[in-house]
Amino acid sequence: MTIFLDGQSLTLTQIKDVARRSARVSLRRSQLLRIRKSRQAVERKLREEIPLYGITTGVGKLATTRISANQAAELQRNIVLSHSTGVGPFLPQDVTRAVVLLRANTLAKGYSGVRAEVIQFLIDLLNHRIHPRVPEVGSVGASGDLAPLAHVALVLIGEGEVEYRGMVRRTQSALKKIALKPLSLAAKEGLSLVNGTQATLGIMTLALLDAERLCDLAELAGAMSVDALRGSPAAFDRRIHAVRPHPGQVRVAKRLSKLLKGSQIRESHRGCKKVQDAYSLRCIPQVHGACRDLVRYVRSVVEAEINSATDNPLVFWEDDEILSGGNFHGEPLALAADALSIALSELASISERRVARLLDASLSGLPPFLTRKSGLHSGFMTAHLTSVAALGENKVLSHPASVDSLPTSGEQEDHVSMSYTAALKAWKIRENLETALAVEFLCAAQALDLLRPLRSSRPLEKAHHAIRNLVPFLDADRPLYRDILAMKNLLREDTLLECL
Repeated sequence: MTIFLDGQSLTLTQIKDVARRSARVSLRRSQLLRIRKSRQAVERKLREEIPLYGITTGVGKLATTRISANQAAELQRNIVLSHSTGVGPFLPQDVTRAVVLLRANTLAKGYSGVRAEVIQFLIDLLNHRIHPRVPEVGSVGASGDLAPLAHVALVLIGEGEVEYRGMVRRTQSALKKIALKPLSLAAKEGLSLVNGTQATLGIMTLALLDAERLCDLAELAGAMSVDALRGSPAAFDRRIHAVRPHPGQVRVAKRLSKLLKGSQIRESHRGCKKVQDAYSLRCIPQVHGACRDLVRYVRSVVEAEINSATDNPLVFWEDDEILSGGNFHGEPLALAADALSIALSELASISERRVARLLDASLSGLPPFLTRKSGLHSGFMTAHLTSVAALGENKVLSHPASVDSLPTSGEQEDHVSMSYTAALKAWKIRENLETALAVEFLCAAQALDLLRPLRSSRPLEKAHHAIRNLVPFLDADRPLYRDILAMKNLLREDTLLECL
């Protein structure tokens, strides 16, 4: 499979294919003319010796400092070197691949004024699985993700470090292995490589895809818990949701009704004295649905950004103009990432509440902590603590980053988006939600076992079977961290999704 880049048609699915399945990448040949004309416009303006930001001037607060045409190439190299200030842990490999792909795609759009060789170099890194080492800390989402993208750009000039064939290597060493020579950057190319939102976007594309998957899994886990707690599906009746028709709410209610249909457990308590269930069961459509609607909004932002031109200045070669603007500003992504964090945190929050009910014998009617030998054995008591710990971290991380603007670059960049920080928080919250759902699935599966010989619905029994193929029934205490990690790995596969 080969993904062709043209700056206009890249999809979320294709990004996942490149980032996580190592699909090959190629530059669409039809874009070469646009890229060439964009480059020619830069060279033409360079000869006119007029002030052009980052081409014949310094950058940031130094935008009023003139740079002579014969220093243009040196300026571009210096931009890459000076902006390589990232620190901390390095981005995961799949995120790095997404970042490199997205940067190549926006340059391929033909508004950045770079040579085709620059785009092809980024593509070669992907196809040869040479991954720049990009530190997590350093971007404020102002003139784009300057520091993270500079660490990518370092590789193009033979500097920095990469991961290649499972080893960390000096860039020059890795490039020699594939006979790829470093580039000498021409006017504007260094600026075009570092100026954009693609580091934030790389994190967000994969976080979004995972979030959509987790929304589905949260509904499956919720349905298992409802049945295990002998809850009523009446709250999911389509008539209730038709009179409050939020799209996510209607969708979740419909799915829960389908998942619970035909359960023997449900039939065993039909006509009981309980009038209605606790909110964490009864209000799953309202809570999960609202989270789904937020995730849908995030998708609309991300899809618009994927094929956008986000560097500065932009080269409108058709009009023979190079215009300075602010497409690098990460505010759309910052707000979307904060929204994603809140949505995923809420899913973890309501999941933890269902776990608490499953473990409380006075609420569930099941053995305490889901073990028949409570006292001598603790069952899932401290697995609940793991869920609560993840939820507690999420509550801190859900504070919006987008409202915490701090001026940089001598007040030139006097309002920054903090989009990169917002994306990193969403990425961590996504992982914590995985943990919370893993605990809920383990507890719900255990509860269904304790209700035997009664059977749940066909789809929920299928999910239970998938879990039991991986994690055995908890008959006596054992180190549950292994079960939780195994369950998290199962959540990343398609097995449980096939039960929906």
